[in-house]
Amino acid sequence: MNSTYKIGFYTAISLVIANMIGTGVFTSLGFQLFDIHSVFSILVLWLLGGVISFCGALVYCELGVAIPRSGGEYAYLTRLIHPSVGFLSGWVSSTVGFAAPVALASMALGSYVNKIFPQVSVTMCALSVVGIITVIHATNLKAGSSFQKVLTFLKVFVILGFIVAGFCYTPAHEITILPQPTSGAEILSPAFWVSLIYVSYAYSGWNAASYLAGDMQNPQKNLPRALLIGTAIVTVIYVILNYIFLYSAPASELTGVLEIGHVSAMHIFGNVFGQFMSLIIAFLLISSISAMIMAGPRIIKSMGEDLEILSFLSKTNRSNVPYVAVIVQSAITVLLILSAKFEQVLTFVGFSLSIFTFLTVFSVFILRARKLSSPAYKTWGYPVTPLIFLALNAFILYTVFREKPSESLLGLLNVGFGGLIYLAGKLIIYKKEKQKCQEV
Repeated sequence: MNSTYKIGFYTAISLVIANMIGTGVFTSLGFQLFDIHSVFSILVLWLLGGVISFCGALVYCELGVAIPRSGGEYAYLTRLIHPSVGFLSGWVSSTVGFAAPVALASMALGSYVNKIFPQVSVTMCALSVVGIITVIHATNLKAGSSFQKVLTFLKVFVILGFIVAGFCYTPAHEITILPQPTSGAEILSPAFWVSLIYVSYAYSGWNAASYLAGDMQNPQKNLPRALLIGTAIVTVIYVILNYIFLYSAPASELTGVLEIGHVSAMHIFGNVFGQFMSLIIAFLLISSISAMIMAGPRIIKSMGEDLEILSFLSKTNRSNVPYVAVIVQSAITVLLILSAKFEQVLTFVGFSLSIFTFLTVFSVFILRARKLSSPAYKTWGYPVTPLIFLALNAFILYTVFREKPSESLLGLLNVGFGGLIYLAGKLIIYKKEKQKCQEV
């Protein structure tokens, strides 16, 4: 029966990989090259992003096994810190955490297609893709699961082919991965740590499987495997892929460019096949869009189950798909596509998400203090690995707030608006309870 269908390990790991390998790795290098010029520093940047993500994944495994409910940070923070904190994390995830990356990926896809077919509107292409995938994931979980697995397999296969072709190419410019005289200063500069927020955005999705824990077969076993193996695979791909981008094209052609994959493909494959390869890279983003449209609404559904004012968001169809939540998230995505600027949204989203991943990883100490951990899984390297994650994320948040105050304050403003929604919901409940008491 469709109503009892549960996603397995391969769908879970495909969600992690597809959520991670999206817009960020194909677009953010151009922004990083404004201030970071040595290949060594760029590769350290991407490797450090992988280390942070893996440390976070280790902790999320323990939280997910102990609290196997769909919703990710929302479920963990609600249980371990306070329902209000959980709601705020869910608010950020539902308003920007998934909707904004879907918008960014859709805009990037449209931009890639427009480079090859100028007559195609970037906006209309983005809106069309979001609309089609929303219909798929709003109707049937099994169909959406199969769709996701196929797209992710194709994505990994094409990227590996792209990497192999890149290594076979002989560039006209000189390149070295060895440290340069400027590398140390670059790594210690504020620009490096601001760039790390872009990299963190590119790695966001390492926790994707946790959002569907309640819809997963044997989450105690499959959730840790999906999070850790998926994050490790993507880290290796990211470091090598960024090297290929820098190896295949001069930094001067990549700096400030959004369509990094297009520039690299034109060098590796030539104009004709390069355009075809760019089009394939564009359609790889469909896998990321699909994964985020599949995972994000589970948070919105959990919020609807817990707060009466949002109860309509918890509605499901006969296939147990939270179709209202899927539609709401995609509606927010459409608004962002029609109004947002790419780089500002990138910083705003990265800063907002980092706040609540920080709190979520911190909550593992509360989990241990309350003795709620499951013997099925314990965080490897505890307490060192969560402390590494917390220290690096705290420094990123501090640096981004100092260097990008407008975007950071916009993120905090969104959190504050979520707080008002939460208080309004609680006030409605309080008034209803008070009225019942008076009637008695």
